Amino acid sequence: QVHLDESGGGLVQFGGSLRLSCAASGLTFTTYTMGWFRQAPGKERELVATINWSGGATYGLDSVKGRFTISRDNAKNTVYLQMNSLKPEDTAVYYCAARRRFLVITPSNVDYWGQGTQVTVSS
Repeated sequence: QVHLDESGGGLVQFGGSLRLSCAASGLTFTTYTMGWFRQAPGKERELVATINWSGGATYGLDSVKGRFTISRDNAKNTVYLQMNSLKPEDTAVYYCAARRRFLVITPSNVDYWGQGTQVTVSS
């Protein structure tokens, strides 16, 4: 029974910070590439960042580079997304995702999705 439990979303002012957490259960965490996606109303779900089982990180959006940092704690089966200098355009539902034994993660190859956590940035 695989479950990805996201937390840490909320309402933040322009320029503020949030840290999202995704706790995974029911899977062998160290064999999965983990990712964060986001989806704003009326828009496609887009890749924010991924991190593989050895800690290699990539960022899918140029707009978040230098502001967002993805990390993982394999001992806690948890992946994080530290978000700094938040902007209104970052407002979206953020989804945790897991893909087994794949370095590339996309919406079409995700094995497991979290339920999402809302991030709202006010201006």
